[in-house]
Amino acid sequence: MHHCLMLADTAITTDSGAQLGLLLAILMLAIFVGFEIITKVPPTLHTPLMSGSNAISGITIVGALLAAGAFESGFLTRLFALLAVIMATINVVGGYLVTHRMLGMFRKKG
Repeated sequence: MHHCLMLADTAITTDSGAQLGLLLAILMLAIFVGFEIITKVPPTLHTPLMSGSNAISGITIVGALLAAGAFESGFLTRLFALLAVIMATINVVGGYLVTHRMLGMFRKKG
């Protein structure tokens, strides 16, 4: 993981357009694939799948904390790590609240 952070810092801070282009291409591909996958999920499956994605967001939080605390990490790495922690935390809390509400629909009333 440390080498990936160094690659990201190097690609962003140097004048090498090829490295920056590669990182941007990966980002755009990830956005496109993510959008295509999410739009194909039927609404009835969205809430249960959201529960499962909380585990992935938890892993994202751990990875972002490791990136932010890396000894040789640059400013941009720490900034993106902070943004990743914030967004993943919002996703975990929102997913938990939606799951709690969904499970409440199956409880016996009265």
